[in-house]
Amino acid sequence: MEAVSRTAQWTAAARALETEREDRLFADPYARTVADQIGFELLERYAGGGTVPFLAIRTTYLDRQIVRTVEERGIKQVVFLAAGMDTRFFRLPWPDGVTVYELDRPALLEAKAEMLAEEPAPAGRTRITVPVDLTQDWTGPLKEAGWKSEEPVLWVVEGLLFFLPEQAVRTLISLLAAHAAPGSVLLGDVISKAALENPLARSFMNALAEDGNPWLFGTEEPEALLDACGWAVREVKQPGEPGADFDRWPYPVPARSVPRVPRSFLFTCDLPSSSTQEAAA
Repeated sequence: MEAVSRTAQWTAAARALETEREDRLFADPYARTVADQIGFELLERYAGGGTVPFLAIRTTYLDRQIVRTVEERGIKQVVFLAAGMDTRFFRLPWPDGVTVYELDRPALLEAKAEMLAEEPAPAGRTRITVPVDLTQDWTGPLKEAGWKSEEPVLWVVEGLLFFLPEQAVRTLISLLAAHAAPGSVLLGDVISKAALENPLARSFMNALAEDGNPWLFGTEEPEALLDACGWAVREVKQPGEPGADFDRWPYPVPARSVPRVPRSFLFTCDLPSSSTQEAAA
């Protein structure tokens, strides 16, 4: 697989470790399989900085938001952009009739298919993989795969935005709003610019860059970013805050007003109604 795709196995290794805890926050019985040996090697290489507890928190937060959103909104289309080694199609309790679309590079999707070839697809749901390069047009292949832009969609953008330059981030988030119907939801995560510049994380950042996976983007104002790209922010949480702690975050959480603090943000957004957008204009 391409170097950038191997980070998916790194995060899968972290999910495997959480799954094997007695007090686990979630169970991902497929994580160790898709992580393979390289995932645990990278987990050791990128150790430090609270990466393992953060990944456990991010997975738990998004798991719960995905389940809640699909149940409460009745959404039948869920799209994982840069799906990586995500296994939520297999392990989450999806309602009948949901279609899960997984978008990622062809080589990664092929490798993942081989790893999970023996796993039976759960009944009542459909999984469609869409091999694309997210820097190119991907809406066309997604539509060809059956996705309907006129129906509500749950977009999940996990572990992707910090790998992109700023303009690509803004273009992507805006595109998600432009191709969403009323009732659609966006879930994901982003980091602060200070996290990119944190001296204590220099070895971690250098290792990512050396492996061909540099982190490029961060923002101190995720709410402003998401709003400017067409989304109404429902909540933004830092690990360790109520609703994004789960007894895993080992560090204090400085107030947002404190400058130059490395931060991670987890967000949930709704597509504004047309009347709301017109009033804002």
